[in-house]
Amino acid sequence: MADWANLQLVDHHCHGLVQRDLDQGEFETLLTEASTLGVSAFDSRVGLAIRRWCAPVLDLPEHAPAADYVARRGELGFAEVDARFMAAAGLSGLCVDTGYVPEPISSPADLASLTGAAAHEIVRLEQVAEELYGQIDAIGFAHAFQSALEQRTEHAVGMKSIAAYRVGLDLDPARPSADSVADAVWRWFSGERRLADPVLQRFLIWCAVDRGLPIQFHVGLGDSDVDMKSGNPLLLMPLLRAIEPTGVPVMLLHNYPFHREAGYLAQVFSNVYVDVGLATHNLGDRSRVLIEETLELAPFGKFLFSSDAFGLAELYYLSAQLFRRGMASVLDAGVSEGSWSAADADRLALLAASGNATRVYRLG
Repeated sequence: MADWANLQLVDHHCHGLVQRDLDQGEFETLLTEASTLGVSAFDSRVGLAIRRWCAPVLDLPEHAPAADYVARRGELGFAEVDARFMAAAGLSGLCVDTGYVPEPISSPADLASLTGAAAHEIVRLEQVAEELYGQIDAIGFAHAFQSALEQRTEHAVGMKSIAAYRVGLDLDPARPSADSVADAVWRWFSGERRLADPVLQRFLIWCAVDRGLPIQFHVGLGDSDVDMKSGNPLLLMPLLRAIEPTGVPVMLLHNYPFHREAGYLAQVFSNVYVDVGLATHNLGDRSRVLIEETLELAPFGKFLFSSDAFGLAELYYLSAQLFRRGMASVLDAGVSEGSWSAADADRLALLAASGNATRVYRLG
């Protein structure tokens, strides 16, 4: 059977780490997608999982009290904390979304140094577009964006859309016309810098398709800015039908609570892949159930690991631990029940851990 403790993972969607020490309130804010829970985040499944799995990495006993955990973090300093958790996460590769930088955070190169793994960039489409805001006229935007995207993705391995946050996933699948794009840009330039126009979201996505790299879509679980009722991945079906003939991989991120729907899409569309992303650490011990339910329909060859870790190195380590634990539970149970062989389990473990990401993002 697979050596789960030492199984190396490719984290195909993650972010940088904050470069400062944190008090308890700041640390708890980074544990979940909530701006504030109104109660301690340590009294949630992710907080309990931190105390269970992360405390020993800081030389504390399992289930150490929250106050002791935060105090120990402060004693060591963020640089030492980051070094410990990133080295212990067991990563062989990272695909880093560089499009969200609310404060100075570590770069892909910094993450590579901490893990000893190769770090690759994922370019966020909206960030590239918003950098052009007010710099050109509406007629020139389409060409300027295509040129900027080509330049930004020269050494990237993929792109990401946050249409779910901006306009929802119920997108017209048609490639927008040049006139409709220019009209939409004119409206956008007349308002705020934040791009939230459905015509322009479609334009960005089709420009990404033209680049031929995997396209990540945020789906489901996020902070309070996301409209969850418009974040069901089934809303993407018309667009997925339109993209499928191109062969461009579509990567559905997070997916909770729509993980079963996402698994279905991975089964019926040849180019769709899924993960359970940040839900892994948010659900803590229940992540085993999450992984099992996603894999009811999603082929093992289309299931990937990601942490969506941001800010805290603990989230890299915790997601990796919980993913290994969840995959082991699913695959070992199948062997015990005679559903598949031990050799099958080993092979499927390697696919989900790193093989699928290596293949789809061409990391070899």
